[in-house]
Amino acid sequence: MSTKGKVIKCKAAIAWEADKPLCIEEVEVAPPKAHEVRIQIIATSICHTDANTIDPNFKEALFPVILGHESAGIVESIGPGVTNFKPGDKVIPFFTPQCKKCKFCLSPLTNICGKIRKFDTPTIDQELMEDKTSRFTCKGKPIYHFMGVSSFSQYTVVSDVNLAKIDDEANLERVCLIGCGFSSGYGAAINTAKVTPGSTCAVFGLGGVGLSAIIGCKIAGASKIIAIDINSEKFTKAKVLGATDCLNPRDLDKPIQEIIIELTNGGVDFAFDCAGGSDTMSAALDCTTVGWGSCTVVGVKAGDEGPNVSPVKLIMGRRINGTFFGGWKSVDSVPKLVADYKNKKFDLDILVTHTLPFDRINEAFDLMNQGKSIRTVLTF
Repeated sequence: MSTKGKVIKCKAAIAWEADKPLCIEEVEVAPPKAHEVRIQIIATSICHTDANTIDPNFKEALFPVILGHESAGIVESIGPGVTNFKPGDKVIPFFTPQCKKCKFCLSPLTNICGKIRKFDTPTIDQELMEDKTSRFTCKGKPIYHFMGVSSFSQYTVVSDVNLAKIDDEANLERVCLIGCGFSSGYGAAINTAKVTPGSTCAVFGLGGVGLSAIIGCKIAGASKIIAIDINSEKFTKAKVLGATDCLNPRDLDKPIQEIIIELTNGGVDFAFDCAGGSDTMSAALDCTTVGWGSCTVVGVKAGDEGPNVSPVKLIMGRRINGTFFGGWKSVDSVPKLVADYKNKKFDLDILVTHTLPFDRINEAFDLMNQGKSIRTVLTF
């Protein structure tokens, strides 16, 4: 029986308030309106951004909310005006829209899109659909969307500019990582920093984003890739993916940046902060070489104000970059990234450490928060 035009009842994980486990609930998902697409989520993974949102230090979050933004699924139905998708298409939704019409989309200088309405807090901007209403209800109450995706629901509704059609043969339990973590880290190296052949790199934080940055550095031809994390158990994967050196700051008798400077004859060409936090950002900048060192900030920690940077460090030739979704223009790039995975240009399989049924979502958060997983994929 067709569900087109009808409300769908399904299960979703709702965050009713900060600092509490998610609750599996039955929700009602309304049909898509103009330029919207309703998707059946097949696989979704857990990202630190989801955890940051329910961190009590993150004051901007709105509750109740259906989190989740790293996923892949199948189109169930489309709203009026949708021309690029049809029911049955395999798709990846993402938090970085690409309308292809605004001044940002028309510029080759950025992957930001004007559909993001709050540039100071873009990751929570898309808490409602464009008409300022929600497509989710639970127990008679409207539920907020999250980052334009809300993949912790068996069905979700997204804007057609937050979605890409992908290869029909794609393994959704792997390419879901392209919806955020992999693209952010890999693109930070390839697009934002533009790592050069023979260069030296340092990657701080070896979660899914950091390991993906290492993949990018390796593919770009870096000769030395230093991986840094306080959890030494992550070093094995880092080395498999291309790290030449692994350092745990807790095992050292001097600041990590000093060790890196010694290892690289004055500092690395490129550093990536994939962990977030003032101390890590400062160390990443400090370990870059005078003259041309580049530090790219990828990770954000809830409630952190960032480092107090001395202008002298910048005057002496260092640069700080920020990256959003790895610099990829989403609608154009995501299908190409899926094709690159299919053609074995990079390995997503090694990033997935656990696969669990959706009902065990809180266990997946525990694994991530305890440093026992890289990416946990949840399936319905």
